[in-house]
Amino acid sequence: MNPSSAAASPWDEHNQRLVANVHPPDWKNPPPAARYNLVVIGAGTAGLVVAAGAAGLGAKVALIEKHWMGGDCLNVGCVPSKTLIRAARAAHEARTAGRFGVQVPQVEVDFAAVMERVRAVRAGISPHDSAKRFSELGVDVFLGEGRFVDSESIEVGGAKLRFKRAVLATGARAVQPDVPGLREAGFLTNETVFNLTTLPRRLAVIGGGPIGCELAQAFQRLGAQVTLFHNKEHLLDREDAAAAHLVQAQFEREGMQLVLGTKLTRVEARGAEKVIHFEAQDGASSITVDEILAGAGRAPNVEGLNLEGVGVEFDRKSGVRVNDHLRTTNARIFAAGDVCLHWKFTHAADFAARIVIQNALFHGRKKLSALTMPWATYTDPEIAHVGLYEHEARERGVTLDTYIVPFEKVDRAITDGDTEGFVKIHTRPGTGEILGATIVGPHAGDLISEVSVAMSAGLKLGQLASVIHPYPTVADAIRKCGDAYNRTRLTPTVKKVFARWLEWTR
Repeated sequence: MNPSSAAASPWDEHNQRLVANVHPPDWKNPPPAARYNLVVIGAGTAGLVVAAGAAGLGAKVALIEKHWMGGDCLNVGCVPSKTLIRAARAAHEARTAGRFGVQVPQVEVDFAAVMERVRAVRAGISPHDSAKRFSELGVDVFLGEGRFVDSESIEVGGAKLRFKRAVLATGARAVQPDVPGLREAGFLTNETVFNLTTLPRRLAVIGGGPIGCELAQAFQRLGAQVTLFHNKEHLLDREDAAAAHLVQAQFEREGMQLVLGTKLTRVEARGAEKVIHFEAQDGASSITVDEILAGAGRAPNVEGLNLEGVGVEFDRKSGVRVNDHLRTTNARIFAAGDVCLHWKFTHAADFAARIVIQNALFHGRKKLSALTMPWATYTDPEIAHVGLYEHEARERGVTLDTYIVPFEKVDRAITDGDTEGFVKIHTRPGTGEILGATIVGPHAGDLISEVSVAMSAGLKLGQLASVIHPYPTVADAIRKCGDAYNRTRLTPTVKKVFARWLEWTR
């Protein structure tokens, strides 16, 4: 992503404000300090958290960014995508309001206005990640391309920054699918799709993972005819199969065309149109679209850093090699975020960065493996997960007891008309120890945090039954799982003991 105004299209007041914050054109790099406690390369979530946290503890910190501060999350990821999804949900709610007795005669989507709001929201949040703010926090901000000179210095913009410890937080980028003709025909990624001002009438989305599914549903709801290609037999194939099935069924109800178990063979441009040729289960076929959005995977940003020269091992697919303490194969260099983690989430980058602060500055022994990591996919219905999946448990030889409460049994979900989905919690047999959970349905991304707290605190599923939940809320489904577990403890023997006690006390 080029830091110039050309990358911020259209060049309106919102993008001008964004660029003024995340890569000010008139920014002057400060004179380097004699030596830094930490030099951080990359000002995405991981780099920003490391820099702000370390500076707040009194460390001398330099932060290097060659593109836009805020990284993917602010500029081309979480912030713009969730803003777009909210607009799409509003359109869907208006179209389906009749089921509540609310008649909306005609729903019109002003796509240009939707995208302007996306740009305005992004610009409004950008001061938090700005060069000015971090400079005011005591961080020396250098805009430019950083490259290791040796194991104690990094060069940026002609200046040499000496460090005691360095942190790689360069993130990842969208992968171009290996399809002949795709580059020549042209395609969008999450890094360019938010530049659109005109809705594509026909949109092909490549990839049925979280990014592809979220954006496919959003564009379908905003009025595009979306065809979603995925090389597996069902969407979101890494998720709980029953949860993924509910999302897939919803996509089909909304009119999205799903082409599953397919291989794209080539793409050709025909004037303004693009023709996608593919092989599916029923043979070879093709489809004509106006735009193609590639949402199939991420690649770590490891190029141009001279990692080989300083003994930092890496793989171009999986990223920088780190141990459980997030130290690279060079003892003076740590890494955090998408450049090294298999969890490619903003919150994972955040908490990995906190580990780096402690381990790099204070010789700590904090472990990545100690984290309880939830995640969510913001389709409708949402899917959220933490801990073990059932298939992972089988592969590891771990036995599970599973408790499921469907939302059709939860009063608030019934009153809201959102009964598709369930809460599923896995425990260790005989103990109630929570080993994992999947939630699919309304507010799943919010609900999963209650399970994550329980797992982090070592609370058993039965204990959640004793936590009072306001009525009516969808979170009551989690309490109901706790009730279901407690009922299993009432064995025939226990019931006989209770009956004798009650008889004796009558």
